[in-house]
Amino acid sequence: MTDFPGHVLEQIKADGFRQMANPGADVLDAVEAFLTRFVAYPHEGASTAHALWIAHTHIMDAWESTPRLAFLSPEPGSGKTRALEVTELLVPRPVEAVNVTPAYLFRKVGDPDGAPTILFDEIDTVFGPKARDNEELRGLLNAGHRRGATAGRCVVKGKQIETEEIPAYCAVALAGLGDLPDTILTRSVVIPMKRRAAHETVEAYRRRIHATEGHALRDRLADWCASIAGTVMEAFPEMPDGVTDRNADVWEPLIAVADAAGGDWPDAARVAAVTHVTLLGEANPSLGVTLLRDIKTCIEGNDRLASTALVDRLNALPEAPWADLKGKALNERRLAYHLKQYGIGPKVVRIGSQTVRGYERADFADAWARYLTTSPQNAQEETTHPKGAAY
Repeated sequence: MTDFPGHVLEQIKADGFRQMANPGADVLDAVEAFLTRFVAYPHEGASTAHALWIAHTHIMDAWESTPRLAFLSPEPGSGKTRALEVTELLVPRPVEAVNVTPAYLFRKVGDPDGAPTILFDEIDTVFGPKARDNEELRGLLNAGHRRGATAGRCVVKGKQIETEEIPAYCAVALAGLGDLPDTILTRSVVIPMKRRAAHETVEAYRRRIHATEGHALRDRLADWCASIAGTVMEAFPEMPDGVTDRNADVWEPLIAVADAAGGDWPDAARVAAVTHVTLLGEANPSLGVTLLRDIKTCIEGNDRLASTALVDRLNALPEAPWADLKGKALNERRLAYHLKQYGIGPKVVRIGSQTVRGYERADFADAWARYLTTSPQNAQEETTHPKGAAY
């Protein structure tokens, strides 16, 4: 037997204790390392979210809702399908849903042996401009994020027509070109995939070569998840600042898994959550939020502006949509229509010696505070990712 110096033995014992004390961190580290071998992520936090999402699929009974995982890109060849292929090795009961009928998918989700993990590639064919006859699939994806959700159907039994409710709750990962409807987007962890740059390299993926390794890792992950099921079911993880309401619903299962794993994962998960919420809000503002933001720019330095002057400034903003809204420029009437939903309307204001219809800066204060306030992005920009890379 090899004789080690005392301090080396102590280190070996300490390392062994850490491995025993943090089996969750070890297996999540292994899952993330496996994923990053084959997928070029836009940032490290994306691989963190992907690994945590995979883990959460092994404990579906623990959650009130399940976030969708969405790999989206503007162009083909960005690694979306590869991300789903690698995911397939690591999740329970995977179902690759391409060109499937609604009836098939509903029956798979309602399987008494356990809900599947649906991996839906080419999701733009369901939600995009070329979508046809996909109302049932859209309904399943919209409703199935919440535990207890069902799909009502009529079935013919002999000469009788009976109703039945098929469970719709299951984990879903999506991949496609373009964007998603808000009903799906706001319930998703979105990973914006990009084509690999020349300096970005990944290992060639071959299922026949890597399936055995992936399945062994899946089984190891499943065993650990089974051991924490009771713990996470009772957990109410603390959300980071700015992650509230529906965003909190999305991230609660992933952060609960990270907290159960320990190690660097709790901090890494929260950094990923804040960054995701911030970037999603910046990338996909509604037309109304865009209008509020642009009005704040146009009215800067003024206590009030005439409606005509505000409209002229909005239409003159470069790269803004206001000069061409469905072929027409914004005018005073359409401006008032868009602002009415925020409780803001034009009124008589005095500008110099003139009395005109317009808006006061104070009219927008409440809406700006409610809709333009995001999570503390500046505090995160200089944060070092807990796993060592700048996020």
